[in-house]
Amino acid sequence: MKPITLAGFLMADCWPLDLLLKPFTLLALRLYVAWMFFESGRVKIESWFSTLSLFETEYHVPLLSPELAAYLATGAELALPVLLVLGLLTRPAALGLFILNLVAVISYPYLWSIEGAGGFWQHVTWGTMLWVIFIFGPAQWSLDAVISRCWFK
Repeated sequence: MKPITLAGFLMADCWPLDLLLKPFTLLALRLYVAWMFFESGRVKIESWFSTLSLFETEYHVPLLSPELAAYLATGAELALPVLLVLGLLTRPAALGLFILNLVAVISYPYLWSIEGAGGFWQHVTWGTMLWVIFIFGPAQWSLDAVISRCWFK
């Protein structure tokens, strides 16, 4: 265990932060953002006809047909959050959801209006959380950490 020093604390290189607060914070981010995206996917499959209709009329996903975009978005919203919760393939899952989030912001013009500004900032918050998870990884409380310790010593 490293001693706590002022320089270590200022540079986030001290054991209470690295061993306790950092893993807890990254786990909390993973759980929250996973919940938000999984719920969105669950709502999509509950009313598939409405989902297809939204992708045909409201969401203007570039380069993809509305039907393919609906399937890809729904699949990603249901599968990738599970990986985040488990901490398995965490960085690819976070990057996938980050890209999905970015495409959602680009594809839904309502978010760029005055009325949709709250939704826009919600997407900014999720994107920031996903970027932090992608950059810092899942930390110790994850299957990625267990796999890394067991297989890649």
